[in-house]
Amino acid sequence: MECYAQQAARKVLEEKNAKSVSIILMNPQNGEIYAMVNEPEYDLNEPYVLLDAYDDGEGSESDQLNNMWRNPLISDTYEPGSTFKIITATAALEEGKVTVEDTFTCPGYKIVEDRRIRCHKTQGHGTETFREGVMNSCNPVFMEIGARVGAETMLEYYRKLGLYDTTGVDLPGEANSIMHQLEDIGAVELATMSFGQSIQITPLQLLRAASAIINGGNLVTPHLAMYAEDAVSGETTEYEYETVTGAVTEETSETMRELLEAVVAEGTGKNAQVEGYRVGGKTATSEKLPRKTGKYISSFLGFAPADDPIIMGLILIDEPEGVYYGGTIAAPVMAEIFENALPYLDNL
Repeated sequence: MECYAQQAARKVLEEKNAKSVSIILMNPQNGEIYAMVNEPEYDLNEPYVLLDAYDDGEGSESDQLNNMWRNPLISDTYEPGSTFKIITATAALEEGKVTVEDTFTCPGYKIVEDRRIRCHKTQGHGTETFREGVMNSCNPVFMEIGARVGAETMLEYYRKLGLYDTTGVDLPGEANSIMHQLEDIGAVELATMSFGQSIQITPLQLLRAASAIINGGNLVTPHLAMYAEDAVSGETTEYEYETVTGAVTEETSETMRELLEAVVAEGTGKNAQVEGYRVGGKTATSEKLPRKTGKYISSFLGFAPADDPIIMGLILIDEPEGVYYGGTIAAPVMAEIFENALPYLDNL
């Protein structure tokens, strides 16, 4: 499975002339990591040979080598953008602040205090249900439900879903999230948080939180090691990893699986469809800091089968050239990986 992910990452890196591509695949039921890939990647046999991609002419050679050796999936934080709407939707459903058939109006923007915060569809989505708002990845809908939940409660769900803690993955160098303090959250901050801006998390933290949302509320520990075998005696020791239950209710988990399946079946994630399988997911197109530079991270978070997931994946394409929408360039990469991985997993 690692090979499938690596091939897919290299292919889209070249096609989009991107700065980098990162992919992680995990079992959302128990946290077992199937694959973790970053491209461009250095040769482990020649770790001191600096790749051109990391030779920026700035800083010392040791700094450049350290950047090359980093695993951004666990060591770097980023603004997740619309994939984070999964968190906002979950909090609103759990708190009874929204139902899937509630209606909203999107004129293409929402006025929050002195800010006009736009939707990606500048002409607006018009009248839509919450289900359609999720399928359309409509910012005004999520700003509205974020306001209904409120800052204090929203932060409680960040905590429940593990976003204030490192994941506990069995790899070194894990970073933690960067969040607003409650007293610093005004209406504008709450609005931008609701669609994944103004906060920063690691990709693995997002994957862990999303896994809890779709697996029935179990916050798993991502891990690579399964067991250790004594070379002399042949005795094996199986590793155990913590699972925290009750992050969300089974009812909300079922609803979120259905909504995210609709995103792929009919919404912005159509390019992630895989023949013969039910796929759920969420697209994102995150504008990098500083704003207005034209640099984006295109991403897609997907899982399958949607009714009983055995694989969840996240792909991030950093600074793609040309078309940069996550649903257009990231979703089909995950579809290609799932096409190869799902038959393999079915036979295990």
